[in-house]
Amino acid sequence: MRRRVLRPFEHLVSLCKALEMSHIDLDQARTRLLAELEHLDRQFNDIDAERRSDGPIDKLTGDAGQDTARVDTELRQEAEIQTARTDVIAALQRIDDGTYGIDEETGEPIDPERLDALPTARGNIR
Repeated sequence: MRRRVLRPFEHLVSLCKALEMSHIDLDQARTRLLAELEHLDRQFNDIDAERRSDGPIDKLTGDAGQDTARVDTELRQEAEIQTARTDVIAALQRIDDGTYGIDEETGEPIDPERLDALPTARGNIR
């Protein structure tokens, strides 16, 4: 996908529009994102602790297929959590950079209802 090139100062105009139009509460967004990050960390640690307490894969239930499926599910869950963590950290970075609430492709403000529903959103739905 090709990114649109902004003209000089166009990003500032878009940023001003976003701040005027969306009324994004950055403190509230940061608080929600930090809470989500803590939640994801707890989930990851719980899965990791459970797997460590289970012992070696060949000692779980005695059914190699069932044990492999369980470990596969745990690893997939951990990968999904890591992806979600990356998204949350990127959103926090956008708050710090002053670009939170700005569509990464178009430079237009992200719909505040979308940000409310998905605080990690990088753009509007097209």
